[in-house]
Amino acid sequence: MDGEACRLYLRPLGLTVPEQALPGARRLAGGWLCFDRCEAVLRTENAVERRVLSLADLDGWAVRLPDRVQPSCRLWLDRLTAERRPILGLSLDRPRLMGIVNLTPDSFSDGGRYLDADRAVAHGMELARAGADIVDIGAESTRPGAMAVAPEAQIARVVPVIARLAERGIVVSIDTRSAAVMAAALAAGARLVNDVSGLGHDPLALPVVREAMGRDAGIAVVLMHMRGEPATMNEAPVYDDPALDVFDELAERLQLCIDSGLDRSRILVDPGIGFAKRMEHGAAVARALSLLHGLGCGVLAGFSRKGLVRRWSDQTEPGERLPGSLAAALAAFEQGVQVLRVHDVRETAQARDVWEALRMR
Repeated sequence: MDGEACRLYLRPLGLTVPEQALPGARRLAGGWLCFDRCEAVLRTENAVERRVLSLADLDGWAVRLPDRVQPSCRLWLDRLTAERRPILGLSLDRPRLMGIVNLTPDSFSDGGRYLDADRAVAHGMELARAGADIVDIGAESTRPGAMAVAPEAQIARVVPVIARLAERGIVVSIDTRSAAVMAAALAAGARLVNDVSGLGHDPLALPVVREAMGRDAGIAVVLMHMRGEPATMNEAPVYDDPALDVFDELAERLQLCIDSGLDRSRILVDPGIGFAKRMEHGAAVARALSLLHGLGCGVLAGFSRKGLVRRWSDQTEPGERLPGSLAAALAAFEQGVQVLRVHDVRETAQARDVWEALRMR
């Protein structure tokens, strides 16, 4: 690859608990896992080279890279190992859960169930009692093929629910692409903006979030990877290398937000499983989740009841995908994912707690 413009990636491997780690292993994002090797990937426009290297061998290998690439190796290690600061008052040294409340008639899993505000509030409180650290409220389905919902309609649905949950001390997230909905939700007590478009759909979204974060140090944001619009995003997505492409596109969006004034330590990144990705794309991204720690942010992921689980479990109905969703959750925890977005909080919390007891102690 001499003479070609190339890009370096480091994907942590050999992930294990500190007590079982080999000498020289490093903590992943300051969290519950250590890694002692990486898959080092060099990518040019026409080729991808991969090799597995121990951390002890990485420096010696890196000095043979082109001069313009060498500094990125140190930057990668710094971002992979830097301890993540608490977000929303939650430390990221153990897996956290985000519970889902859809105030929509057409969500793929539970559309119509919580359109009534009283039922939505009761469900949000139930999720919090069951172990949700964050309750995510949304009033626009972004499933494949979904049509947009007017901001006014979203606001009418979410604001009363957010206000009642926030006044009970529950950490609330607003799931929306609309700047107007973000502003109304934040005013009602939401602490996290969860935007499937990475603040790219609405040109006013980034200014709204920047102003809110500047005004209140407790506000944070989720930047998710997606291409296009929900109505058409899964018609014909094309990737050269799904895991690397998603990383690059998230990195570009993240840098734009940081350059615009957002604080990296208050940003979570989400690879967007099921968004503008066919089954094989989502599977490739899921197998390489540890790569995303190289962005230097906390990582959020959502597998709950999605089509990717259907592919592996042969369950056609979303409500029948709990076992597969739990398996995907544990696989994400094994790659250091700090926040998991789920429908079935009680069951996922129990699976996490047993996993922690067996794996981490």
